[in-house]
Amino acid sequence: MKVLITGGAGFIGSAVVRLAVSRGHSVVNLDALTYAACLDNVASVADSPLYAFEHADIRDRGALDRIFAKHEPDAVMHLAAESHVDRSIDGPGTFMDTNVMGTFHLLEAARAYWNAEGRPETFRFHHVSTDEVFGSLGPDGQFTEETPYDPRSPYSASKAASDHLVRAWGETYGLPVVLSNCSNNYGPYHFPEKLIPVVILNALHGRPIPVYGAGENVRDWLYVEDHADALLLVLEKGALGRSYNIGGENERTNLALVETICAILDRLKPADRPYSSLIAFVTDRPGHDLRYAIDPTRIREELGWLPSVTVEEGLEKTVRWYLENEDWWRALLERDGVGQRLGTGT
Repeated sequence: MKVLITGGAGFIGSAVVRLAVSRGHSVVNLDALTYAACLDNVASVADSPLYAFEHADIRDRGALDRIFAKHEPDAVMHLAAESHVDRSIDGPGTFMDTNVMGTFHLLEAARAYWNAEGRPETFRFHHVSTDEVFGSLGPDGQFTEETPYDPRSPYSASKAASDHLVRAWGETYGLPVVLSNCSNNYGPYHFPEKLIPVVILNALHGRPIPVYGAGENVRDWLYVEDHADALLLVLEKGALGRSYNIGGENERTNLALVETICAILDRLKPADRPYSSLIAFVTDRPGHDLRYAIDPTRIREELGWLPSVTVEEGLEKTVRWYLENEDWWRALLERDGVGQRLGTGT
């Protein structure tokens, strides 16, 4: 199978690229190489005859048409998106432009290609989304595929809009689509503006580790390589028109997560004091959802997927990776906005 993967130089996209190539799939990596992308993420497969790279923007319809005609993919996995909530608070327009209009242009390019090829039944358009479209949970319950949408940030609103577009193109035009919504990802190659790499890198530099509010917000954590495995499974075996919630079943408060990372660092790279002493509570971000939790029953029962690692195992792997790959993360620390407090709403 030849798969066109958008956003394949990003965090989740690169994990999918690496796994797909390792399983013998041909991959076309389409990426605009914006601030959070890094081709080093796919260096391990860059010389494979199964891999091709296209530097293009999903908002550029002409480029999309050219890439579809040139590579003739059997499927599309759409991961390209602006994804940092804090940045969406400061600059929502970019999120609407990329996540909504970019998805529209990709859908139209895919539809034109699919029609030109005679509408093959084996073609798939897999749209990868987030649990944040469902809003915020209280202390109980989980998001299912039937949970009403209730986005609370510009980021989640833009992803909700793109989800609706994909469903509409499936219903109106018959485009063979599948969707998935995932919980918070973590693991190797995570761009250093997100919570877990911020904790690791601030700790290693002896800087305050910022925790929003009282650290009571709860997230369900999913190891990125488990997510990549689930995404390929949904692409290959998911029912058309169906959506699948992908979660790690690893709920932790932000404070508990940070304390776990600090304890791992205490063991792997001891300092002159516990890393947890660096924890600093900071003003919460506007509209910060209290809790996310995914019910993965559908993907487990229909497709047989289960996560392979616990959050403690995954965090240990992640911390070790950052300790062993300083050259990778140090080069990214100079990029725009990294290390700055964003998303204050002022």
